[in-house]
Amino acid sequence: MKYKALLLKGGRIIDPGRNLDRTGDVLIVEGKVARVNDGEAHPPADCVIIDATGLIVCPGFIDLHCHLREPGFEHKETIASGTRAAARGGYTTVCCMPNTNPPLDTRSAIDFVLRKSTAEGVVRVLPIGCITRGRKGQELAEMGELASAGVVGFSDDGDPVASSRIMRHALQYSLAFGLPLIAHCEDKTLTEGGCINDGWVANRLGLRGMPAAAEVNMVARDIALAQFIGARLHIAHVSTAGAMELIRRAKEKGVRVTAEATPHHLTLTEERVMGTRWGMGGGLPPEPGPLPSDAYDTDAKVNPPLRTTEDRKALLEGLRDGTIDAIATDHAPHAWEDKACEFGPAAFGVSGLDTALGALLGLVPRGELGITTLISRLTLDPARVLGPRFSGLGTLLEGSVGDVTVFDPEAEWVVTEDSLASRGKNTPFKGAALRGKAMATIVAGNIVYLDERLKPEGSR
Repeated sequence: MKYKALLLKGGRIIDPGRNLDRTGDVLIVEGKVARVNDGEAHPPADCVIIDATGLIVCPGFIDLHCHLREPGFEHKETIASGTRAAARGGYTTVCCMPNTNPPLDTRSAIDFVLRKSTAEGVVRVLPIGCITRGRKGQELAEMGELASAGVVGFSDDGDPVASSRIMRHALQYSLAFGLPLIAHCEDKTLTEGGCINDGWVANRLGLRGMPAAAEVNMVARDIALAQFIGARLHIAHVSTAGAMELIRRAKEKGVRVTAEATPHHLTLTEERVMGTRWGMGGGLPPEPGPLPSDAYDTDAKVNPPLRTTEDRKALLEGLRDGTIDAIATDHAPHAWEDKACEFGPAAFGVSGLDTALGALLGLVPRGELGITTLISRLTLDPARVLGPRFSGLGTLLEGSVGDVTVFDPEAEWVVTEDSLASRGKNTPFKGAALRGKAMATIVAGNIVYLDERLKPEGSR
């Protein structure tokens, strides 16, 4: 829905970039934020009004890491369905990873994503290009061509760059183009054949583990290379306390490193694979005796795997102190048949755009995370990771892009397949009662999602 002028009236406005937390109105005119005030001024005569009383109004969410699957895997997700899921989750901008078929390693592939997202997407899509040709780790992609085509970073996500020599050259080129290199940090010599965190749950279930050291090893290598070259390094989906400590120390030394964590690593632990009763934010430990009927839940199989309670606490500490710069969904939708099998051969990945906000808001009443910090890690901070080119995102500063998320922190809903806009129904939150839901998502002044309980008042 497109309007010349849109007024969000009477909401609690939280804009971390301006240290703003107050009740008031946000006026968007012709796609730009025109005014943020305490509600005393009269709206324009041709303005459409949404009553946001009791709701939180903040800058639009930015996801630095998602998989839209198109081209090549449209049975899992499309740009159209993935961006609808993003809008329903409150996201106004998403960065799509290049592990498609063909991979996003050429200008023509980037052009396809940009054209398709313009024609069929409902939120802003920013493509990420490959580091190596075909994501095979053997030779660099044409990074200059990809940069000129409009990528916002480079990654072989889903696979690490195993060769230190190639990783060094990739960082040198990324520095020349002023774009971050986004690292999937996994030592595959340690994780080969693994499917769950290497720990007591893996032993209990008889599954091969993926040790935390596999992540820590590669984070250490990539930080060392980034420090030597002076390049921008972004660590994707951090999951371990050891990696957190390395990143914290690197930042203290002035290394240009940023990091992200996912909603599932921030809220779930390895016990979740034991069944839906377990591993939800460090709840009760599994009882001894026979395994529950829903053990070996493939919806909880993800790479990197869900880790320990200690790892989850370390991630939260890093989120609070700024060691983790952003929360990114790593939205990885799959078709039903990819998960409807034994745990070992099941695909890795969690479908996360629809459920991220509801899962994360559960951290607030428990005192694990403040609401302003949460919003900052979803808005202002990921915009900063993207760089100065995107300084108009993640803020409600007058003149900035009119991207706004309106959400109800108290709205309760149950996660079902029907409640998900994504084609991928593979979520470990299936059946969970979440509190917190996006009510309106606005991209450049256009309403791209509106909850049925929220009705705009007619043009004035």
